[in-house]
Order: sequence, then C-alpha cells, then structure tokens
Amino acid sequence: MANNNENNNKMTREEAGQKGGEKTSQEHGKEFYEEIGQKGGENSGNGSNSQQSSSSQNENTMSRSEAGQKGGETTSEEHGEDFYKDIGQKGGETTSEEHDKEFYEEIGQKGGKNSGNGSNNNSDSNNRR
Repeated sequence: MANNNENNNKMTREEAGQKGGEKTSQEHGKEFYEEIGQKGGENSGNGSNSQQSSSSQNENTMSRSEAGQKGGETTSEEHGEDFYKDIGQKGGETTSEEHDKEFYEEIGQKGGKNSGNGSNNNSDSNNRR
C-alpha cells in the first residue's frame, strides 16, 4: 500500500479503517447490517422526540468518519502486520474464487485509465457490462 510506513510497519488511519471495515463485513451477515441500519434510522431524528434528545445525543456521538477512524486506529493497535497480510490474502483468494477473467480485465482497464494521467475521475463507472 502506498501510504504504508514501511519503517515501523504501521498503517495509516485510512488503511486501518478500510481493513477494519472489511474484517467486520466478513464477520457479520446481511441481517447484522439491516439491524444496525434500522436502529440508525430510528435514531436519525425523524421521530417525534428528536428535538428533546438531539442536544444530548450530539454531545455523546461521533460522525461516521470519526467512528471509522477510531475503529481503524483500535484495530491497527490491536493487530500487527501479519494480521493484515492474512486478511488481505484471504480477501484476494475469495475475490479470485468469486470472479472470472472478464472481471479482472474490466477492473484492470478501469485502473489503467485512472493511472498515469493525474486524474482519479472514473467517468465510465456507470457503463458496466
């Protein structure tokens, strides 16, 4: 990974957050995400009590970005480089098992379009096969 600090084998917060999210995704099924999504919707301020509780909730809550960053930091602190190598290997193997040659050709072409030209704009992202 480009942002990985190879001198002390630590990941950036972004990399750790990504890996933590991938690990959570592997450990929990669709029902888990449906349940927490429903709970989040119930607490989003759309209910009749939203005015009363919003100020106290704001003091004790963090944004999704902050929560992801905190989770990534915790995961990074608790697990070493081998952990990330292992889950990366497992993820790569799973992806390889689930996709065929055409998938890799397509993502390779998209990656090639975004490299070397100074642009990360993937203008054909909606033109999938």
